[in-house]
Amino acid sequence: MLRRAFLPSMADLLAFEAAARHHSVSRAAAELHLTQSAVSRQIRQLEEQLGTALFHRVRQRVVLTDAGRVYAADVQGVLQQLSAITQKAMAFSSADGLLNLAVLPTLGTRWLIPRLPRFMALHPDVTVNFSARTEPFDFAGTPFDAAIHFGAPHWAGAVCQYLMHEEVVPVCSPGYQNQHGIHTPQDIARVVLLQQSTRPTQWAEWFERVGAPTNLALRGPRSEQFAMIAQAAVSGLGAALLPRFLIEPELAAGSLVELSTTVLTSNDDAYYLVYPETRAQTPLVKAFRDWVVGECAGQRQG
Repeated sequence: MLRRAFLPSMADLLAFEAAARHHSVSRAAAELHLTQSAVSRQIRQLEEQLGTALFHRVRQRVVLTDAGRVYAADVQGVLQQLSAITQKAMAFSSADGLLNLAVLPTLGTRWLIPRLPRFMALHPDVTVNFSARTEPFDFAGTPFDAAIHFGAPHWAGAVCQYLMHEEVVPVCSPGYQNQHGIHTPQDIARVVLLQQSTRPTQWAEWFERVGAPTNLALRGPRSEQFAMIAQAAVSGLGAALLPRFLIEPELAAGSLVELSTTVLTSNDDAYYLVYPETRAQTPLVKAFRDWVVGECAGQRQG
């Protein structure tokens, strides 16, 4: 239950936050277009409500007390959060629909966003916001309408709509291949292996698939995102196992080359569009679901 007695005036909070940030009442007054006496009065009102001093007055400056330091950090966080949620609410005034998506970073930048103009052409009045998420989360208490997830189709309280599996291929730059004479899986096993930290056994699985030694499969530098690994491979830092559909531009341009025709296909894991059961019938969620499912079907056929 919200206790209004513990809610300070917004004007008092803004005066305190500005003075705390500038360490100066006069600078806070200039920023807020108030007089110094008005800012000082608002800070005194806040201190009286809290029952504790927030500043020490030292000559022409104000220095936060211990209580003031803790309170200032919390107040700044709350004001930033209030600003952010207000901007989200304002977005509705300029669009007939707002779709908040949580996406895997590399999938978002390399696959989804380049295709998004096709969705926007069908729904020109929709605003799509993106946030990066790499792990499942509770939709309750978040602004997200849907998420794109890689893994098993298990997400509490949500619907998992299958999108596609992925084919992972070993690649490196042409220069790295020539420099190290990479022509067989055994050749790959002896060079630097760029590792995806969330899939630590992927190289071992690929080497087992082709009948190559797996004892060195876990060595090599690790990165959390495929985009980083792809750039490292393009830069000649080693060989990488990457989903083919995420590196189509590099393969087409010749900055990456496939080192084997043997691919590693995800059997148990796949990409899913995930959305809360409570939003399953929301027109905008349904429209995006139908569109992205169609895009993935085209990807599989292509």
